[in-house]
Amino acid sequence: MFDRWAELRPGNVLLLGPRRCGKTTLLRQRFPAYRYVTLDDFDALTWARRDPKGLVGSLRPAAIIDEIQRLPELLVAVKYWSDRGEIEALMTGSSSIGLMDAAAETLAGRVWIEHLPTVCWGEELGTPQHQFFEDEAAPAHLAEGRRHLERWLRDGGFPEVVASASQEDRADVLRLYRDSYFLRDVAQMANIENVEALHAIFQHVVRCIGSPVEVSNFAREAGLSHATAKRYLGTLLQTGLGFRLYGGQFSAVKRLVKAAKLYFADSGIVTAFQAGVDDGARFESFVVSEIEKRRKLRFFDADRLLYYRSKGGAKVDLIFEEPRSIRAVEIKFAEHVQPKDLRNLKRLRELEWPKPLKLYVVYRGMRYLEMDGVRVLPVHGLWRAR
Repeated sequence: MFDRWAELRPGNVLLLGPRRCGKTTLLRQRFPAYRYVTLDDFDALTWARRDPKGLVGSLRPAAIIDEIQRLPELLVAVKYWSDRGEIEALMTGSSSIGLMDAAAETLAGRVWIEHLPTVCWGEELGTPQHQFFEDEAAPAHLAEGRRHLERWLRDGGFPEVVASASQEDRADVLRLYRDSYFLRDVAQMANIENVEALHAIFQHVVRCIGSPVEVSNFAREAGLSHATAKRYLGTLLQTGLGFRLYGGQFSAVKRLVKAAKLYFADSGIVTAFQAGVDDGARFESFVVSEIEKRRKLRFFDADRLLYYRSKGGAKVDLIFEEPRSIRAVEIKFAEHVQPKDLRNLKRLRELEWPKPLKLYVVYRGMRYLEMDGVRVLPVHGLWRAR
């Protein structure tokens, strides 16, 4: 057992995250006195369908309701008792299918929606030690991070994987997750019968990491219609296993570019499907997913991560807006940064920006550098960082 970095706001909470990321463990560890029910229990689910107000009422004054996505209508009963000040409900969901709309309509202004990602790199070892974009980690810290990097690139941060004692055990857990939670649970949540085609979709996402999404290619790869492939991809995103990175253009008004990239929420998912992916794409996926985990934990005050794409086609891997600045990040699978690696970042200075622009390169080296106004960050500084 280890404590997670997540900070939950007081009151009613809907905690979203992929299966096996630790939602239930977190809530039961921090709120041991709360009554607990899971809708994975068939008896509880039957009761909830037959008498939702009675089930929620039986859990007063404070409750943990697990896997509420199985019956989003239960939120109406939560609202009933919450409006009377008779219950504080902490709810978990492994899928946002039908759940976000129900929460917005039923509990608007009455519930905090929080996201729990899989374990951040180094989270199992204690509290964060520094801020990744602002601070410089000590050389000894970077050296220790380098010793952990290969394992995390390969195995990722699902809690059960992190807690496994050997590489063989971690590989076994990821195979089990692939065949159960990543495939059959996803298929069940979205009423998908063709599990083989869903498997093909997952593998194609792995091979296309970091590239703009072309649904027609996914459909052809899986032998599905365009509409069905689009629905399968949507399901993957709604279950928290993947996320989109839209292209963004910034001026007086921010504009999103239609083409989006797909990334998995954890590097262990890439390994689980054993599809061919080169080292550079795996490294980029790892860095993007680790930064997204920290955004979900509210370490960065950004609504979303984007990639930058100019009208002329120039691209930067990652860009996000905070209240006081805009950060742009290039990710390089190299141990040394050359002046040519800064080209696209430096072009951003030629444009008008609504806020101060901060430029970064994340690479595999061991030194912090400043090159032509671009801050060069060792990836190992992400270890145990906010």
